[in-house]
Amino acid sequence: MQQEQPNTGRFSGEGRREARLRAAAAAKRRRRRRVLRWTAGTGALAMVAGCGGAYYLYRHFNSNLTSVKVQLGDEAERPKAAGDALNILVIGTDSRQGLGREYGDEGSSGHADTTLLFHVAKDRSNATVVSIPRDLMVPIPECQDGQGKRIPGSARDMFNNSLGQGGRDAGCTWKTVEKVTGIRVDHFVQVDFEAVKTLSTAVGGVEVCAAKDIDDKGSHLKMSKGRHVVQGEEALAFVRTRHAVGFGGDLTRIPLQQQFISSMIRKIKSDGTLTNPGKLYQLADAATKALTVDSGIGSVDKLKDLAQDISKVDTKNITFTTVPVLDDPKDEDRLILQQPDAGQVFAMIAGDRSLTETAAPSAEPAAPAAPSATAPAVDAKDVPVTVRNGSGTRGQSGPTVDRLKAKGFARAAVGSDATPAATTTVSHPAGREAEAAALAAALGLPADAVRPNPAAAAKDPLLLVLGKDVLAAPAQAPTEAPKDLQRVQADDEDVCAK
Repeated sequence: MQQEQPNTGRFSGEGRREARLRAAAAAKRRRRRRVLRWTAGTGALAMVAGCGGAYYLYRHFNSNLTSVKVQLGDEAERPKAAGDALNILVIGTDSRQGLGREYGDEGSSGHADTTLLFHVAKDRSNATVVSIPRDLMVPIPECQDGQGKRIPGSARDMFNNSLGQGGRDAGCTWKTVEKVTGIRVDHFVQVDFEAVKTLSTAVGGVEVCAAKDIDDKGSHLKMSKGRHVVQGEEALAFVRTRHAVGFGGDLTRIPLQQQFISSMIRKIKSDGTLTNPGKLYQLADAATKALTVDSGIGSVDKLKDLAQDISKVDTKNITFTTVPVLDDPKDEDRLILQQPDAGQVFAMIAGDRSLTETAAPSAEPAAPAAPSATAPAVDAKDVPVTVRNGSGTRGQSGPTVDRLKAKGFARAAVGSDATPAATTTVSHPAGREAEAAALAAALGLPADAVRPNPAAAAKDPLLLVLGKDVLAAPAQAPTEAPKDLQRVQADDEDVCAK
């Protein structure tokens, strides 16, 4: 009898089922490994493609940007740094290069046609944008172009000529603004006619309003009363219009530009532009092609960081204004600063004080001012003043002279350094007590800072000697803006060109 073999299950029905299950599981594991390898490879490819695309965009936008190195001269002669606040100078040049005869002045290299000083508070709660008229008569300091070539200054010239005239570049406009306002500028952004056209098109048009029918032969704007969405050539015509609105001058054109920029800010913030990749690309491409900036923000990364910083400000807390001016008594087609109002506006910005009523002041409350002399009725523009630096620290006379000129003392001038002194004094010739008291009051000096100078002749200038106290006691910023100051709030949709 044949001996029965033990059943190993290898050929039995149960064994065959187990073998098939094991084989199926192994095949499943092999397929899973292939899928994982394919997925990992595809993911890696996507990552490489994404990084390559980002790198391409970075290179593309960087190549669009034009940046220049500005020469600002002696650091000690510049206004004090703004700290965490930001002051951006926006220069709109009227260059006609490559634009043909349609715009007039064919081939002109352009001047500082539209200038705005954009101040962003250190806590980013508010911003103030001050327009500086092109026809304003100001001192233009000596400057250097990007190659270090010296360009002579001018004691009195149109602000418009701070750019383009005699080879002056944006650095010259930068220095002029610091000299006139006493505000330290951090960066500049320069745009031209093409920038208005391309940026307005990139955002899909900008809504503007006309309070009446406009037909301006100079700017070629023909617009009926009411609201319109403008872009390209029509947008450029709108911001250039001045002859068919208001009194027909530059001061009439400025509110139109403020209306246009406010509307563009609202459009960018409310239209999903910053979250829509397609719209964002169009805007970034147009902006980087349109801008000339200083080397400090001459890369996409730095420009992006700056834009994100500025975008923190709520639109309702952005106030546009125009520096207070008067007609120039020497030329009815020119303007001069209206003092003390202009100086008050500049001091508020330098002191980081808001013009927006809805925003809390970003600066700490000012300490009580020192007792000062009562300012008698004196015409400051006729008072000669020599400023001598006795503080022991270089560079104090120049900014003081600029400050005095901003307060109406047009004949203030820098003198030689004085022997170091502890306190600031004003000395005067016999019979000039009232002028000396007015000078002391303008600087917030106490009454006992004024003293007679028996050695001075009757027509000699007042002598202002700066002491060490000027370093320890910075001027207090005003807490209120001048009355009747022109304003446009960026969130006001009811502003119309009149």
